[in-house]
Amino acid sequence: MFLLQNLIHYLEVGSGFKLFSRASRTVLVVLGGLLLLVAYDFNAFRNMGNQEAMDSAQLARNIAEGKGYTTLFVRPLSMFLIKQHNRQQDKGEVPAPDQSLTKIKGMHPDIANPPVYPLTLAGLMKVLPFNFSVDTTHAFWSRARNATQRDFIRYQPDFLIALFNQSLFIVLMVLVFFWARRLFDPAVAWLSTLLLLGSELLWRFTVSGLSTMLLLVITMGLVWCLTLFDLEARDLNSSSRRKFLFASLCGVLVGLGTLTRYSFGWMILPVILFLTMSGKQRALVPLTAFALFALVLAPWCMRNYSICGMPFGTASYAVVENSAAFPEYRLERSLDPDFSPINFVTLVRRKLVGNTRQIIANDLPKMAGTWVSGFFLAGLLIGFKNPTVRRLRYFLITSLLVLSVAQALGRTQLWDDSPEINCENLLVLLAPLVVVYGSSLFFLLLDQMALPFLQLRYAIIGLFITVLGLPLLLVFLPPRINPLSYPPYYPPAIQQIAGWTKPEELMMSDIPWAVAWYGQAQCVWLTLNCQSAFLSINDYEKPIQALYLSRVSLDGRFLSQWVRTGDKSWGEFILNCLFRKAQGKPGPPPGFPLQNWQPGWPDQFLLTFREHWPRSS
Repeated sequence: MFLLQNLIHYLEVGSGFKLFSRASRTVLVVLGGLLLLVAYDFNAFRNMGNQEAMDSAQLARNIAEGKGYTTLFVRPLSMFLIKQHNRQQDKGEVPAPDQSLTKIKGMHPDIANPPVYPLTLAGLMKVLPFNFSVDTTHAFWSRARNATQRDFIRYQPDFLIALFNQSLFIVLMVLVFFWARRLFDPAVAWLSTLLLLGSELLWRFTVSGLSTMLLLVITMGLVWCLTLFDLEARDLNSSSRRKFLFASLCGVLVGLGTLTRYSFGWMILPVILFLTMSGKQRALVPLTAFALFALVLAPWCMRNYSICGMPFGTASYAVVENSAAFPEYRLERSLDPDFSPINFVTLVRRKLVGNTRQIIANDLPKMAGTWVSGFFLAGLLIGFKNPTVRRLRYFLITSLLVLSVAQALGRTQLWDDSPEINCENLLVLLAPLVVVYGSSLFFLLLDQMALPFLQLRYAIIGLFITVLGLPLLLVFLPPRINPLSYPPYYPPAIQQIAGWTKPEELMMSDIPWAVAWYGQAQCVWLTLNCQSAFLSINDYEKPIQALYLSRVSLDGRFLSQWVRTGDKSWGEFILNCLFRKAQGKPGPPPGFPLQNWQPGWPDQFLLTFREHWPRSS
């Protein structure tokens, strides 16, 4: 009886009460998070609609199938770089007739994507039962237009990749919770975790298929290493070995982040500055971090250089993409780009200034996906007693400046096609830190309020979480989000069209990343014109067996995109085909290699080398 009374006292008023309350909160948050995950996937999941995500996924599948680091999505710019480098290596020697300087006759090496995320997905494909086939029976675009009578809803590999990224999201919240609890207090930790859980922007990233969630985990791991380094640097009894260990881990993590997204490499600058200001050995410690960073990058840069002569492949030209010299995707679609008339300094200055204006006006205020960014910006005026918290805030501000410049210079047409949800959104990588510092200011302000009773404090906190989570809550209200990213991506139709070509044959399309991922067919990006560039690939590199244009091109502006005087544009080619059809003449103009016009207009424009559909249809 005495033992039972002690147990009851322990659970009711003793330390067991605190333990039970803590466990209850944890269980409720975990269950709530899992329920939110299921509800979000049921209401808001969408198949991949981002070219970077599909490009990484098809690359990962090639790796998992033992085809090496090769791609089915062939960029004309990649062909140009490889051909130019091989010519320099051959010193003008003419290759044998069965050899291709662009390496397109076999599997094309990928020089556009860093390796960490595709390798991670390749490992996932080895473990989980990925099914890349769909039922293509009657899979034409009329079914994509009819949202109520659709036989296809979800592409299973897209969903599995989304679940993987959502598991990374859970890991991120755990890292943020324990970091905030260590440097601030449990209240800030819980509020920060709940705000991240309620960020609609981060949830959209989880189902996008992009590498953002993996890079967020790497960024948070970097913050943990910097925190531990600073604590060791201020501990008089700490050994130098531990400080060098954490500095080395910082360099390795920045290197891994760079091999996940090349632009993340700029983070080495604020890391070196932090290590220099925090450590006593102001030269040796940051040099160690930089050496490990360079050591991680070196093998991959050497691999790219040996293939195309550029350490970062096609990404080396990101600063001139979507500029006055190469608007939209003209550079990546160019088979022989001309860089001679470019004034590099003027181009970089204009791009930096123009994109910085947009970042300051639009991206900075909502970089965390919630209004808590305003609390963070206001909190810059607040001083913290903890020196580690102060130094990490300086690191955050420095990182914000560096990533803003990197995002402004690296911004391409990808951002315009998919605002915010793209691999060029670098500011979102600082969202966890912004949320934590914003939450700390919220509690500082809350503590200044003279509340009549304690329960009102909890009500204010709950209202704060609810208001900031409204964008996510509105997702669950009707109308329900269409799970298909259509237009232009409808996996059954793309897979059916790609199935009309043999595995070793080549297609051309305006959405080659989708043909490569959903159709598992080698596809080159639509060239800038339908004459010299198209025929150059078809006649001298590899015959093109199918031309597939989607709504991306067909919904373009008539004058500026369809009709370009003297440019032999694809818009003019399509108009010519339509005029011939109206006059009762079958197929495209005589002399064009592909003469079989397949059905599907106006949702698609498809020409093939072989007949696949009855003329009467």
